[in-house]
Amino acid sequence: MVQEPKETLPAKPRSHWRGWRGVFISLAFLAALGLVWEGIVRAGIWPSYSLPSPATVLDRLWVGIKNNTIPIAIGSSMKRMIVGYAIAVVIGIVLGMVIARYELAERTIGLVVSGLQSLPSITWLPLALIWFGLNDRAIIFVVIMGSLLAVSQAAADGVRNIPPLYLRTARNLGASGPTLFIRVIFPASLPSLITGMKLGWAFAWRALMAAELLFITPGLGHLLEVGREFNDTARVIAVMAVIVFLGIVVDRLVFSPAEKVVRKRWGLTGLQA
Repeated sequence: MVQEPKETLPAKPRSHWRGWRGVFISLAFLAALGLVWEGIVRAGIWPSYSLPSPATVLDRLWVGIKNNTIPIAIGSSMKRMIVGYAIAVVIGIVLGMVIARYELAERTIGLVVSGLQSLPSITWLPLALIWFGLNDRAIIFVVIMGSLLAVSQAAADGVRNIPPLYLRTARNLGASGPTLFIRVIFPASLPSLITGMKLGWAFAWRALMAAELLFITPGLGHLLEVGREFNDTARVIAVMAVIVFLGIVVDRLVFSPAEKVVRKRWGLTGLQA
């Protein structure tokens, strides 16, 4: 008996090459963006002090790196950012889960959290200065308040969206109390938690930059303010580019891998067109 040859699926391109292809596309897009920028500058629509060329911005960036101004500012800002964000994530996740699980907490704490979300984070700075004085603790407090509410709201939504079947099955198997939270509720709400942490990171950056703009202390926000005072548009754009670069690095090294792991764990890979 002759066996029919088995059909073989076409080999998928290696993830290694797909990764390099993505890097090439991103670099090509940035190069095209730089060419468009250079073309606008050469067209003379705006004076050079309002819109400097990419070469001028790169020169300011290099000068800032050489004299250690930018590295010191990055270190100071990241230190405040990491401390404030870590505190916000821990408190926000616990707060969100409590709000979602207990009706009394939802009607009291949840009401306050929902109301405070409409409050811009920079409005916490005057209160922080009164409470903590002119020091880093005031900025860290603003970062916490800027990130905490987004994380807690996402955590609460993640718990509310857990299919009731999961909870009923877990209870039937004897899970309750902390075990139910650790083994069922927390893992099931991870997709929303990752999204909330990503949003919280973005809100924390905005709060940090707003606070450092108004607070005379080493940091990227202060460098932006110095650039404005000296009417140095190239320095302002260079610092903005550093902030964007840090955001992309954190997203690619922290949040994107975490999202991929969660999507794979939940069987959500391969849904993109």
